[in-house]
Amino acid sequence: MIDWKQETSDVNARLKELASRTPDTLKGALLLSGAGARTNHLDARTRELIALAVAVTTRCDGCIAAHAAQAVKLGIGDEEIAEALGVAINLNAGAALVYSSHVLDAVDRLKQTREGELHA
Repeated sequence: MIDWKQETSDVNARLKELASRTPDTLKGALLLSGAGARTNHLDARTRELIALAVAVTTRCDGCIAAHAAQAVKLGIGDEEIAEALGVAINLNAGAALVYSSHVLDAVDRLKQTREGELHA
């Protein structure tokens, strides 16, 4: 299992290094990160549940560590987290289905192109 506190510490250390090399990149990312809190159309709990679901779909351990810690601080319940993760699981499966149709389309189109080239 991952040591989530260590994961956060490791990521933060590397981000400090990145910030020293390209400070505007980190400033831009932090600006995006805080944008929702400034508009406040969603509450902090909802934003964290969305962040956890997205972290799962993007397979980002650093994101999971950071947003799980924030979820704990906000007192988000296990059932709420499980429901958000259920949405992530559903979307991953749904995305696989949709992109499977893309593969079928690509193969069909490429076969047609190849057949056209062979007959030309």
